[in-house]
Amino acid sequence: MPNPKRRFSKTRTASRRSTKKAGVPTVTVDANTGETHLRHRAYKVGDDLYYNGKLLVSKNAAE
Repeated sequence: MPNPKRRFSKTRTASRRSTKKAGVPTVTVDANTGETHLRHRAYKVGDDLYYNGKLLVSKNAAE
C-alpha cells in the first residue's frame, strides 16, 4: 500500500477541515401558540408539551 512520504502540514489540514462546520438550525414559529421552536422537535409552552402544532401532554390533565 502506498504511504505518504511525509505528513500533511497543519495549514493543509486546517484548510481541509474549515469547510466542515455545523449549519444554522432551522427555527419555526408555531401558528397556534406563536412559540419559536426547532423544527421536528417537541417544545414546551408553559407546562404543556406540543409537537407539530398539536398538544401532546398537558400538566393540568395529568393532575
